[in-house]
Amino acid sequence: MTATPTQLRTVPVGAHAVGLDQPVYVIGEIGINHNGDVGIAKQLIDVAVDAGAQAVKFQKRTPEISTPKDQRDTIRQTPWGEMTYLDYKYRVEFEQAEYAEIDAYCRERGIQWFASPWDVPSVAFLESFDVPTHKVASASVTDHELLRALRDTGKPIICSTGMSTLPQIDQAVDILGPERLVLLHATSTYPLPAEEANLRAIHTLRERYGVPVGYSGHETGLQISLAAVALGAVAVERHITLDRAMWGSDHSASLEPRGLATLVRDIRILEQAMGDGEKIVMPGEEAPMSRLRRVS
Repeated sequence: MTATPTQLRTVPVGAHAVGLDQPVYVIGEIGINHNGDVGIAKQLIDVAVDAGAQAVKFQKRTPEISTPKDQRDTIRQTPWGEMTYLDYKYRVEFEQAEYAEIDAYCRERGIQWFASPWDVPSVAFLESFDVPTHKVASASVTDHELLRALRDTGKPIICSTGMSTLPQIDQAVDILGPERLVLLHATSTYPLPAEEANLRAIHTLRERYGVPVGYSGHETGLQISLAAVALGAVAVERHITLDRAMWGSDHSASLEPRGLATLVRDIRILEQAMGDGEKIVMPGEEAPMSRLRRVS
């Protein structure tokens, strides 16, 4: 299943285009780092806007469907007291009123938002807001019922590939179709150690499927994400938080506001630095060349 370079596509995502000849599409992954508080969600949207990201992403679940049965009654210590894992999932899940507020706020701030639906009813929920795209979480790559529901929306799909083998990704791509698909290389280790990043898989995915390939990172710093851009990642998704010390499972592997702003700044510098690959004498070299080169 090897693609040729001429098969590489640019995928429109709302007002943005995602592809090799386009600006890197930066996604601030809010996920559940809002801790069930719309006020925190709005602050994180502000963080993404101020940093220059193009989108923020949430997660949408129907807890009684997406929570494994053997974990539902597990007792969990939370900032709201002791409760079952299922009750905790309901406590941090946004519903219609909260997402209506988020939708309005993102429109006001001029940034796209979308989410990873974890079950089929959540796809219809998100469609009611006419989101520009849907995201397949790495955990959902093998959920073919969910993939078919996402395909049937006709929307472009962004699909993470963490904890997945190539045969599993083959099946997902066959269901979703390559025409409106962006794959994200990812390793689902939180936080991600450098030796598990395997960034050369960006090339593997691009050559195998002929679709735009980005990077979803769970490391604590910026270097790996920037290296992904240098290797051709067309999108970068990073979890964001107001403070890595906040309570919650994803905060420690997230970027704080200054980190996200620095990442976007450095991505834009890298875009300029990559060039077109043609080896020529640059304008800034003309004066040193005339001064230093004895033989032309």
